[in-house]
Amino acid sequence: MFNIVPLFVYFLFSFNNTLRYFLEISYRGTPFKGWQVQPSADTVQQRINTALSTILQQDIIVTGSGRTDTGVHAHMQVAHFDTEIALSAPEYLYRFNAVLPPDISINQLYPVQENAHARFHAVSRRYVYYIHQVKNPFLQGLSYFYHPTLDLDTMNQAASFLEKAGRRDYACFSKSGHSSQTYNCDILQAAWYVLEKDRLVFTITADRFLRGMVRAIVGTLLEVGKHKISTDQFLQIIQSGDRSQAGRSVEACGLYLYEVKYPETILLLA
Repeated sequence: MFNIVPLFVYFLFSFNNTLRYFLEISYRGTPFKGWQVQPSADTVQQRINTALSTILQQDIIVTGSGRTDTGVHAHMQVAHFDTEIALSAPEYLYRFNAVLPPDISINQLYPVQENAHARFHAVSRRYVYYIHQVKNPFLQGLSYFYHPTLDLDTMNQAASFLEKAGRRDYACFSKSGHSSQTYNCDILQAAWYVLEKDRLVFTITADRFLRGMVRAIVGTLLEVGKHKISTDQFLQIIQSGDRSQAGRSVEACGLYLYEVKYPETILLLA
């Protein structure tokens, strides 16, 4: 007589052909209420869910590497999803993009290990923040217009404290209501650069970021650049854990999620 249980398990796993894919996505955040799906709100995640579900004719829910707030842009957001359909990148990139709005583009599609997670397997994330100091209508909504004279050397001296701090609590730069159990982050790089004579960019890389963290750091460093906060005071703010001691959060328009990195081991190599 046949052993029914092993035979059933064999067929169950034989037909379990779910594949996991990563997407690399760019979007202009201006028209959207952030990344995450919300009731009665137009969000990037919802638009991508709808596009993929329409093309693949099944319910698809993508999981992003992290959330971006209303008006924040992404040069490279990463998300994963599952499907039973074997997808070829050129064909399905074209089909997905054909039904997405002009403000969202899927740039890469590739298979990954079945347990690869866009959020939990990310080893670092990089954000950039753009400032223009001469009014420019072509940068409206894409960069922050901020005209006061700034001491870039002093701002970089203060930013270097973030790199030297190691893994520590950054509650001083987090919005209230942050859902994580810990405020600890390891900032790997933070610096200001001149793009053109009237344009600046701040770049910051860390293993993770708290809610509103980059915009609060930028706002505080701008106060350093105007000599309203000294470099010693900036260090004291980091050590305080008190959001009220830091500067204001700058506008969302200048902020971009720029890059998310993963270990090569999660890729499904051919």
